[in-house]
Amino acid sequence: MLEGFLSLLPPESLALALAIGLLAGFVKGVVGFALPMILVSGLGSFLPPELALAGLIVPSVATNLFQSLRQGTGAALRSLRAFLPFNAVLFAGIYVSALLMRSIPAAAFFLGLGGFIVFFCAIQLLGWRPRLAGGRNIALEMILGAIGGLIGGISGVWGPPLILYLLALDLPKVEHVRVQGVTFLLGSIVLLFAHLHSGVLDRTTLPFSLLMVVPILLGQRIGLGFHDRIDQGGFRRLTLLVLLVVGINIMRRGLALLL
Repeated sequence: MLEGFLSLLPPESLALALAIGLLAGFVKGVVGFALPMILVSGLGSFLPPELALAGLIVPSVATNLFQSLRQGTGAALRSLRAFLPFNAVLFAGIYVSALLMRSIPAAAFFLGLGGFIVFFCAIQLLGWRPRLAGGRNIALEMILGAIGGLIGGISGVWGPPLILYLLALDLPKVEHVRVQGVTFLLGSIVLLFAHLHSGVLDRTTLPFSLLMVVPILLGQRIGLGFHDRIDQGGFRRLTLLVLLVVGINIMRRGLALLL
């Protein structure tokens, strides 16, 4: 199993993957999200899509477990119950679309993932901040959950629809991050089992996913240390700029596959 894994990655590619994991974990520690976008985008720029996605799966469970339980189990359960309609639709969408991944052309994968990242980053950088004057909207939650699930099962990125919705609700920072953590944790568990079934996570790719836990958890720990000392708004804008560049690069690779 180890020999099969090592044959997939030359030393320089493995070193780059670990560095990307450290960066992704750091951002996750500071702002509570963006781990899948940075990790899958970064790894996807030089690794096959299935291996890039495999590198996300186990670290996603580990980091979201810590994030969701940071205020205790009771608070996490309250957040889960509060956003149950969104989560139920999201998880169903993740599982269904994960099983379809092998039938989707690589070019479509890169163009879809890159385009979604560019769109998400651009509307945030342009200053669009939707507000829901009437509070919670269950129908909208389920629509956004379905969109996030369909994207998430293929790419491992299901956070942006939820983040946009939480920003529109203007939740307090602590609750906002905890809701993200709970949803991301349960979604990542669904993704884990779905891709054990789909074959994306197997004897060859699982060691890579386990190895990526180390730099990502280290990065998250460092990021948490900066969380209370760095202006989150400024760092968030910088993160969006970096993600915008990464998203454009992923779209470039998808276009190159079409030519």
